[in-house]
Amino acid sequence: MKIHLVATFVALGLAWRFELSHLELAVLLLIIAGVITAEMFNTAFEAIVDKISPEFHPLAKAAKDAAAGAVLVQALAALGVGYVLFVDKLLK
Repeated sequence: MKIHLVATFVALGLAWRFELSHLELAVLLLIIAGVITAEMFNTAFEAIVDKISPEFHPLAKAAKDAAAGAVLVQALAALGVGYVLFVDKLLK
């Protein structure tokens, strides 16, 4: 979560620096909210799995891995959006 929050502040700083349009800013805010939401769901899901199955179980591991994978997918999507929004502006 800490890494995602740092990335959020960097992205918002770049958005301010490069004066993104309202539409670009809306897309950026939506993708940021998606990553933070996925991270929160992952944290909640892992807590529930730990409560239900405090000892190691392969199914509990698979469930936690899937939740973490969902965060990874969302974070990769955010990188793609960031690339589309910022690459031209950074290379000028």
